[in-house]
Amino acid sequence: MKHIPNLFTLINLFFGCIAIVYILQNGIIIVSDDQDAQYLQIPEKIWMGSLFIALAAVVDFLDGFVARLFNATSAMGKQLDSLADVVSFGVAPGMIVYQFLLKSYAATPGGMGVPVIWLMPAFIISCAAAYRLAKFNIDDSQQYGFKGVPTPAVGLLIASFPLIYFYSENPDAVNLMQNKWLWYGIIVVVSYLMVSNLPLMALKFKNFSVKSNLPKLILLLATIIAAILLKWLAVPVVFILYIILSLAFKNKTT
Repeated sequence: MKHIPNLFTLINLFFGCIAIVYILQNGIIIVSDDQDAQYLQIPEKIWMGSLFIALAAVVDFLDGFVARLFNATSAMGKQLDSLADVVSFGVAPGMIVYQFLLKSYAATPGGMGVPVIWLMPAFIISCAAAYRLAKFNIDDSQQYGFKGVPTPAVGLLIASFPLIYFYSENPDAVNLMQNKWLWYGIIVVVSYLMVSNLPLMALKFKNFSVKSNLPKLILLLATIIAAILLKWLAVPVVFILYIILSLAFKNKTT
């Protein structure tokens, strides 16, 4: 029984590896239009990478639940969980940003031959995720509140971008995602949020009091409304709201 939670953790890692395969499937391809102009197009299968990152997040939640259910928490399980999270919510999202950065440069004059050094900042996200997870492992005070944004939250945020790009009905959002400065901004912001000590709430209920769980309940209601109205655009909106609520109710998030 004690190894069942570790099995879930390894499934998380397995899904993260599959996500990477889909993100890099066929690479970015060159397309010519009727005027023989060439541009880069992200393969649509990249959204499958988003799906497997989401599945990894579900399994990541379940492994902790299963560990508590079977009273099988262990130091090894904690370390293994972080190793899996680095791949699923650090490396895979970094590769999504890499692909979008490449396409963003291709949309600018002379961008087809962009030096790889301008694309490498995408992996700062992966490094920040690894740092955040290592810091979490040596800090026992983050049970009902986090110091910095959890890596699964960042992973899910970035996983939403291919879905927004291919399936959003908002053309402004799609066009914005072809701007390289947006991606550099995302790299800086999410990397800082992961390694920072900002007090952010964990989505666990200590009791059934509405007053003590008010920010979580507001976030839950907002998530439902945003999902109905905004579809995939709801993910970045809810992510921002999560941070705002955590800071506004910081005395109730720890």
